[in-house]
Amino acid sequence: MSSDDDPIDPLPTPHRPRLASAALRLATRAVDAAAAQRWRDTATILTLRGELAAQAALIQRQADALADMTRIFEAASAEARIGLWQCDLPDESLRWSEGVYDLFEFPHGSPVSRPETLACYTEEARRHLVAVRAEAIGRRSPFTLDAEIVAGRGSRRWIRITGSVETRAGVPVRLFGFKQDITEQKLSADRTRYRAEFDRMTGLANRSVFDERLAQLSESGALFLVDLDGFKAINDTYGHAVGDVCLQEAARRLRAACQETDLVARIGGDEFAVLVEREADGPFCEAIGRRIVAAMRDPYHHRGVCLRFGASVGIARVAASAPADLFTRADAALYAAKAAGRGTLRMALPR
Repeated sequence: MSSDDDPIDPLPTPHRPRLASAALRLATRAVDAAAAQRWRDTATILTLRGELAAQAALIQRQADALADMTRIFEAASAEARIGLWQCDLPDESLRWSEGVYDLFEFPHGSPVSRPETLACYTEEARRHLVAVRAEAIGRRSPFTLDAEIVAGRGSRRWIRITGSVETRAGVPVRLFGFKQDITEQKLSADRTRYRAEFDRMTGLANRSVFDERLAQLSESGALFLVDLDGFKAINDTYGHAVGDVCLQEAARRLRAACQETDLVARIGGDEFAVLVEREADGPFCEAIGRRIVAAMRDPYHHRGVCLRFGASVGIARVAASAPADLFTRADAALYAAKAAGRGTLRMALPR
């Protein structure tokens, strides 16, 4: 057979395996690269999920801690009778913690307005609060004041208000601070002051207060010394209990007769003193003295017994001489009134 009759081989057989192998390698590398990328993406997603889970757990722990601290604060606030308040400016909208609601005896979470709140303050406390608040806003400064309120259910209490002024670009935008119930402290302080300044038996000012006010008496003032007549006989006859009742009645009468004066004090057993700190001329002093003598002269009926006592009065005006010997001169005038038969008054002569 001639060469023209031989079958024709189109390509050498070794070339086809090389092409298939190259394509396969390319495809394999692409698959491997895609798998690697997918693995990396999966790892990244897992990492991000882990980080997000950790952040979520941290946020939850912080939220739990904040809620726990809030519960502790509310419990401590309730125990201390204290609460947080804030007032946004200029619309005067209020926000309170539960402690402030309790102070004012308002339902927790109920809407509150500044006019409604101010209505709870006594008139004097309201004036003081408005003035202090306006000054604090004007000066952008913190403030503190004590005020008396009548709460929603009628309870009277004293509260201490502390506040600060928040500003933005120099403009006041909010007030905030604490309100605390100080009723017990206030009453305790008042009792302590009362014991320090007032006579326990009669409720009049005591000797300490009298001495302090006497030292400050102006040159136009006057001093009255009052000594009860017949008190010793009552004390000896009926006993100290009845004598104490007579002292209390004498103090009541003395207050009523001396409403135009500035201080009425008990300075000894049955000795009293009256101070006039403004201008006191002779006729004014004599009129007060006569009222004292007349008031003490009326009989006093106690448990079926008619008790009689009176008063002698010595008066010294500061204008008549130096104030240093005012008490000595008034005491001399008192002695003169007793020597004149008791139940009368004498004015100290000028020196």
